[in-house]
Amino acid sequence: MKRVMDFLFSILGLLILSPLLVIFFLIVKFDSSGPGFFLQERVGRNGNVFKIIKFRTMFVVKESNNTISIKGDVRVTNVGVFLRKYKLDELPSLLNVVLGHMSLVGPRPDVPGYADRLEGKDKDILKLRPGITGPASLKYSNEEEILASKKNPKYYNDNVIYPDKVKINLDYYNNQTIWLDIKIIFATILKSFFT
Repeated sequence: MKRVMDFLFSILGLLILSPLLVIFFLIVKFDSSGPGFFLQERVGRNGNVFKIIKFRTMFVVKESNNTISIKGDVRVTNVGVFLRKYKLDELPSLLNVVLGHMSLVGPRPDVPGYADRLEGKDKDILKLRPGITGPASLKYSNEEEILASKKNPKYYNDNVIYPDKVKINLDYYNNQTIWLDIKIIFATILKSFFT
């Protein structure tokens, strides 16, 4: 049922939003040099790696090992600030949902390296398709601001935020329902546009 809902709503979303997607793509392209889309390897269901599709919100950097960003990050483009604020950079990920890489609701997919840290029951999280939004995404919707206020953002992310996200995502795994997903989707929309 969840997969059917994901597929149908993602197709519908892509069709309805296609004019907006084209406009955002062109704005991203003209705002700074580089591709309109950002592709990055993420860890999905059962530990399978896939490429997430998002609008590019950062200037193209040849090499960077930094996988976290904070509010005020100089790598973020002018358009990127707007897209990130309202989570609009995530819209192309609806294609990942159609392809079965992701779900509308679930744990956010991590970059390779983080999923390797999961042990014991925490590995149950990898049985889920990662989501465009989820309960941990809602709690940490202002994650860039939180990290910007810390002396060592990466340390705080790895030792405080990430373990808490694992706990939240495991709770979601054990208590997921279609109705919970619907509540999370509406809460995400309200939080993105009205806070």
